[in-house]
Amino acid sequence: MKTRKLGPLNVTPLGLGCMGMSFAYGPADDAESLRVLHRYIELGGNFLDTAEAYGPYRNEELLGRFLKETDRSKLVIATKYGFCFGPTGINGTDGSPANARAVCDASLQRLGIDVIDLFYLHRVDPAVPIEDSVGAMAELVQAGKVRAIGLSETSANTLRRVARIHPIAALQSEYSLWTRDVEENDVLAACRELGIGFVPYSPLGRGFLTGAIQKVSDLEAGDFRLTNYPRFGEENLQSNLKLAEAVKALAQKKGCTPAQLALAWVLAQGDDIVPIPGTKRVKYLEDNMGALGVSLTPEDEEQIRGEISAIPITGDRYHPANMKLINA
Repeated sequence: MKTRKLGPLNVTPLGLGCMGMSFAYGPADDAESLRVLHRYIELGGNFLDTAEAYGPYRNEELLGRFLKETDRSKLVIATKYGFCFGPTGINGTDGSPANARAVCDASLQRLGIDVIDLFYLHRVDPAVPIEDSVGAMAELVQAGKVRAIGLSETSANTLRRVARIHPIAALQSEYSLWTRDVEENDVLAACRELGIGFVPYSPLGRGFLTGAIQKVSDLEAGDFRLTNYPRFGEENLQSNLKLAEAVKALAQKKGCTPAQLALAWVLAQGDDIVPIPGTKRVKYLEDNMGALGVSLTPEDEEQIRGEISAIPITGDRYHPANMKLINA
């Protein structure tokens, strides 16, 4: 499989987001999640994305179990720091240098590895100068604990500021057929200007673009989409179904599944883009990986963008407190 570049890292065009195996999207089965991870490697993938916040900690521990069963040297492991936690989970940001060092060491231990390939700042901490956060991450590279560093959901101006401190391998932000903010706010252009790879998370709109979610009751108890993401509120969801229906119709014309069409569109936006669709089930993983066999012509892309752009999106990506951390 051809690879794409994220700074010094060579990764397969489709990564695997591991969050849902331990966090956010309802109950998960560790045994099935491990099967997903093994199947992803069998299908040629090499780029795994996790974070201390996913659980918290449980997802890194799950990957640690998996890494004992496979050849770690062939994999690129990404994780993140930048939140602090209380009894009920995430309760604020902590981008301090001390936290960067502590989380790096703890993540290495949970993952059972000697070096983190890509270490992200999960969100910019408004109480800590971004130069301090990135400076501490750069020190971790110098110490041999991290190979490359990245940011998540930062603004174009922030990217330009920190690129003067240390090379940034990747920016991870939401990007899909229903979230194209990075095209409009100069973020994607800034990445290209600075030579920073772009890693879209939720390229399937948290599963919405697959067409599998038609009503709120389709989500399991405990699923974060019920409470944390306004677009999945009943009224917004029903309005947004027009988009899912359009993706389904476009996929039928192309002879692929809606998930494959949505991922093929993101992949086609540039060789510097590496989406990380997440799943906790083998059948969905195999469907997603099939996107690598879908080729979109310029005419296809123009039709898809034209039809999707004509459909208004209802609801914010996050609730107000979390929206304040976006494009920071």
